Amino acid sequence: MRLIALGLMLTFALGLLVAPRAAEAQPSAKVARIVCFSVTIGPGSAQAEAFRQGLRELGYVEGHNIALEFRTAGEPDQLPALAAELVQLPVDVLVALSSQAAQAAKNTTTTVPIVAVAGDFVALGLVASLAHPGGNLTGVTGMTTELGGKRLELLREAIPSLSRVAVLWNARDAAMTLNFGQIQEAARVLGVTVQPLGVQTAQDIDSALAAMTAQRPDALFMITDVLTGTHSKRVIEFAAQSQLPTMFELRAHVANGGLMSYGPSQTEQSRRAASYVDRILKGAKPADLPVEQPMKFELALNLKTAKALGLTMPPSILFQADEVIR
Repeated sequence: MRLIALGLMLTFALGLLVAPRAAEAQPSAKVARIVCFSVTIGPGSAQAEAFRQGLRELGYVEGHNIALEFRTAGEPDQLPALAAELVQLPVDVLVALSSQAAQAAKNTTTTVPIVAVAGDFVALGLVASLAHPGGNLTGVTGMTTELGGKRLELLREAIPSLSRVAVLWNARDAAMTLNFGQIQEAARVLGVTVQPLGVQTAQDIDSALAAMTAQRPDALFMITDVLTGTHSKRVIEFAAQSQLPTMFELRAHVANGGLMSYGPSQTEQSRRAASYVDRILKGAKPADLPVEQPMKFELALNLKTAKALGLTMPPSILFQADEVIR
């Protein structure tokens, strides 16, 4: 019995010595590297936090099982160089947070999985079809092209006398030009004249505002991208001074004094993008993951701005509104 006891004690002692070495020999769990990039969406933005939230909901913890980075190009022209730099990293998934970023990523790599939050995926040539992307890119669409006509209809419903609308957009951006074309088509159906104000540089914004002063429209419709969005404050202030009703794509512009906006939530789109990253990390191929379309669209109204413009919002518009700023 004494020999058996001594044997057991020796076995236990050896086990204590071997266990730490065995633990050291175990390979650590892989930390997936995710890099998000765009022109201006940094780590402190609402979209970035929404993306993080989506990852947390799926069980990811930064520094534990995922490494998350946000990189910005500063200027749209720098996106191709940034994309080329990022695909050289040991990155598991590249997340493109705009149509321009998605195009730069797609033009740079056919192997690194790409999750995009962008506009019209098919029209921009990002995927073969929404149901069957067919390449290394998939993601969430904001349906910006299809919504141009609906936004113009809502603007006309809010202002029944609308006959001439100025449309401000970045003419250098293919996605924004597609949006403009959709608005033109809708305007023809509604019998509304479009005053095209395509801009390509920050200096062109001044010319566009001067054109609206010289040839006054009944309302202003701004298509948002990095260029126009950067100067949105100037546009909103000009519209207020000129007593021009405005339609925007983003709720944030209404909160800042614009009259109306209609579209999907940008933060919700970013949060949903996390589910694509999750599926890809678990082995799914982007080619087999259908592009997700938004299910909910939000109409925001600023009644303080309407009052300053001397407008009374029709009951039909107030009834449809998801958010009313008073």
